[in-house]
Amino acid sequence: MQQLVFATNNRHKLQEVAAKIKGQLTLLTLEDIGCTDEIAETGLTFKANASIKSRHIWDRYKLSCFGDDSGLGIDALNGEPGIYSARYAGTHGNHKANNDKVLANLLGVTNRKAQFRTVISLMWQGEEHFFEGVVAGTIRTEVCGTDGFGYDPIFQPDGYDITFAEMSMEEKNAISHRAIAVEKLIVFLNENAGGLNFTAKILTSC
Repeated sequence: MQQLVFATNNRHKLQEVAAKIKGQLTLLTLEDIGCTDEIAETGLTFKANASIKSRHIWDRYKLSCFGDDSGLGIDALNGEPGIYSARYAGTHGNHKANNDKVLANLLGVTNRKAQFRTVISLMWQGEEHFFEGVVAGTIRTEVCGTDGFGYDPIFQPDGYDITFAEMSMEEKNAISHRAIAVEKLIVFLNENAGGLNFTAKILTSC
């Protein structure tokens, strides 16, 4: 049985990917491969950071794997927070502070167009493949909703009158940037791995 590693330290991403895969593969933890590494995201693009993660696991463990990098880009802020989305307010993973900073920076701004972007880097049998997902929307003037994570409470996707944080996981997974990228990954695996009958190892601290 082949193995696939997902290099992430974000449990919300794990939940969303698991829900999207819907049991087509088995999700295991970091303990299974004994990874305790800290992988520094030193790239200047989402693509570069995703590649750093997947290549680190391939180079060290020689296991097929994928890593992703995602973020929010806001037109009026020249694409910020971009690759710094998780630490926009200074502390990594402080979602409230990040949202508050965005809302403060957009105070009085009428152009609130934005987009979420995900890039997945898959190292498959030593070769790298990329899959991208983008969803456009607008930034609300206040926090709305309690589900999701990150900037979900202030991001309203085009064509909807609610934020990601007001959607169920199923609703968000039907349209989100990460879902689009994962769907492309699944298509690739179905075409190149003989279907999704293999084990996926998920890194929870790298």
